[in-house]
Amino acid sequence: MPHNVSKPSGLLAALLCLALVCAPAAFAESDDLGALKNEIESLKKGQEGMMKDLDEIKKLIKAMPKPSQPEGFKPVDVKVEGSPFKGKADAPVTLVEFTDYQCPFCKRHATQTMPQIVKDYVETGKVKYVLREFPIRSLHPNAIKASGAALCAGDQGKYWEMHDLIFTEPKKLEPADLTAHAEALSLDTAAFQACIDSDKYGKQINADINDGSKAGVRGTPSFLLGRTDTGDLKKVHATEFLRGAQPYPQFKSAIDKLLAAEK
Repeated sequence: MPHNVSKPSGLLAALLCLALVCAPAAFAESDDLGALKNEIESLKKGQEGMMKDLDEIKKLIKAMPKPSQPEGFKPVDVKVEGSPFKGKADAPVTLVEFTDYQCPFCKRHATQTMPQIVKDYVETGKVKYVLREFPIRSLHPNAIKASGAALCAGDQGKYWEMHDLIFTEPKKLEPADLTAHAEALSLDTAAFQACIDSDKYGKQINADINDGSKAGVRGTPSFLLGRTDTGDLKKVHATEFLRGAQPYPQFKSAIDKLLAAEK
């Protein structure tokens, strides 16, 4: 009998012990579950807020004007006389670029997109490609020197060669660097330096900046396109505006549109 009595007593003690040990754990688990539920609810609310913010951002983006055509752009006459250009003077379409030699987006255009435009449209006689200077002094203090160097190189028939060389090494725009560029292009360095020192093209560069600003240019690169008036090659009536380093298809679309209108 004592053996039979002690057995259930031991079992009861074990159960009581288990209850005492496990009960706090159960309560703790319940607390953790509640905290987890609260955290999930908080995350849901945060996600809902983020979705609302995203919807607002999408609405703002849709409301913004397309980067290729500035809001409120109106056709404008742009002077091209005296500016460097590639292609036939009387090509059906004239494309005018305003550039800054220290602008990384201008470099991207010059090295990636412009060669394709030249190949497909300039070399085939469809587009006259004009370059006008638009150094942004407040951002790129050496850009105006680079514009002057390119124009001075143009006196010796090497504007575009200097243009390409500067964009190859846009950080090398100190006087010694520009002289080295002139030597690399086999220019008469004495004549080149005299042109630089006299600020021969200072007025032309300022005129380019003023004309670009009047036409709506606010940054670089910027492009104005229009059908060429063979009766007056001193200017072009620009009806299209492309802003920024746009991909080649954007130019193709705008140029083809003008060529189709010409026909």
